[in-house]
Amino acid sequence: MGGSLKDDDSATDSDDLKGDLPNATSGVFVEGEKVLAYHGPRIYEAKVQKAEIRKNEWRYFVHYLGWNKNWDEWVGKDRLMKYSDENVLKQQALDKKQGVDKNQKARAGHTRPKVSTDVKLEKEDSRNTGTKGKKRKGDIEVEKEDDAQVGKPVKIQIPPTLKKQLVDDWESIIQQDKLIKLPRSPNVDTILSKYMEYNSLKDGSQGMTTDQSQEIVNGLLCYFNKVLPVMLLYKKERQQYIEAVVGDVSPSATYGAEHLLRLFVKLPDLLGKFKMEEETLIRLKQKLNDFLKFMQKNQSTFFLSTYDVSKVYEGFEKEEDD
Repeated sequence: MGGSLKDDDSATDSDDLKGDLPNATSGVFVEGEKVLAYHGPRIYEAKVQKAEIRKNEWRYFVHYLGWNKNWDEWVGKDRLMKYSDENVLKQQALDKKQGVDKNQKARAGHTRPKVSTDVKLEKEDSRNTGTKGKKRKGDIEVEKEDDAQVGKPVKIQIPPTLKKQLVDDWESIIQQDKLIKLPRSPNVDTILSKYMEYNSLKDGSQGMTTDQSQEIVNGLLCYFNKVLPVMLLYKKERQQYIEAVVGDVSPSATYGAEHLLRLFVKLPDLLGKFKMEEETLIRLKQKLNDFLKFMQKNQSTFFLSTYDVSKVYEGFEKEEDD
């Protein structure tokens, strides 16, 4: 989604409420109602899950249809519109102005809001250049792991500016037919090394020793190198991977922050497959969130501001929504 996501303040104390409260039955939207919601420069289909009076005004907790629940948020009534033919036309007109490809996005007579990076990456996992109808070995292994899942997804807080980075990344590759120029500098190896240097200056602040921090960094490196070819690439990037990662060259020495950030979309489900002590889990989440803050702090240095126009690889046709 374009724009930043803003977490709404928690319910305020009575001292913070001034003047008369809104009528409890005067909410413009009701729970369970399908609506259209502004988010950044676009309008998306959403569903009102909760409606509450906060800070002397109606606030609505919405879920963006087709998006991962991590994007759910509280919004004011100024961000919402009734789901009507007239407002759907407004959505279509805005999408057209934003340059959305109708051939890719049209469904049920109107432009469908683009789904979250998480869902997009999952769709990419199910598509590959193998024989149509057959499942890749990697797909089968992942499905077996899903059957044996022993825990809930580990919640990782991706900062709003990095969420926008994920969406910009998706739009550059899928909508604008661009690619990230490889090899990247700084690459993943360098970023992880810089994090350890940064972390050593405030060792102990997250309740972990340097050895424990190094263990987590090593785990991220291992995950990245193993899952990148099967989970972190869009279809248009697969041929580039084949050409770039050859011989003893590792993905972590070739790719950079853009693909490392995509790993954090997958980590909640990957880590949820393992049983961990509560204390270990808390510290792990703290360290992963700390690493994301480190990436956010260095966002202008670690991430590309522009991508290269890609060459269209034979057999890699434009993608369509399922």
